[in-house]
Amino acid sequence: MKKNLFTIGDNGFYQDRKTTGLYAEILRTSGVPNPRVCLIPTASGDAQFIVDAFEEVFGGLGARTSVLSLFRGDREDLGALIHEQDVIYVSGGNTRNMLVLWKEWGLGPLLRSAYDRGVVLAGGSAGSLCWYESGVTDSIPGKLTAMKCLGWLNGSHCPHYDEPGRRESFLDLLKSGSLPGGYAAQNGVALHFVDDGFHEAISALPGKKAFRVGINAGTVTESEIPVRIL
Repeated sequence: MKKNLFTIGDNGFYQDRKTTGLYAEILRTSGVPNPRVCLIPTASGDAQFIVDAFEEVFGGLGARTSVLSLFRGDREDLGALIHEQDVIYVSGGNTRNMLVLWKEWGLGPLLRSAYDRGVVLAGGSAGSLCWYESGVTDSIPGKLTAMKCLGWLNGSHCPHYDEPGRRESFLDLLKSGSLPGGYAAQNGVALHFVDDGFHEAISALPGKKAFRVGINAGTVTESEIPVRIL
């Protein structure tokens, strides 16, 4: 089974319904009709409006939806819930808080096992950043800082690349040596990785962009990645 991971600049399913085609493409990648899809909204504190939008949009696309809530604690066996999924979606919020809770609940190894056996993983914002070695986060209020993440994907990441301050902070952190080179995605763009390697950038919104960003002899390089419009 190939491993598929989609890292998205934002969470358009509850912010811009014009992005629905992107989520349809993620479901299609599973290869399963009416796939089972689980939302993990830890980063938002399991915000109900995210859960409601997820069930409306993904359910409307024919998915069989479920939610893994660490705050409600309504699932005795998290591994059993994860094991039965075809797609797992991680939504946005505070990346730092999310990863701390995942560690306490032992969720990382469960997600890694699912990923390795072919369950499609996807996420936006915090759910995009968390899979990389490191990246730019606003987990500390009022600041954009570097943080270490799970390290499943090589390099660093900056979601929300078209929002104020994100690009500037990412480039500054690369220049200072705080982050390695990596990938940036504007809102509405998904970076699709297959077997841990970059495959393509996709979007349902024309005009959106993605970039490879690196550092060479102290100089930042920024190369635009072609985006396939769905």
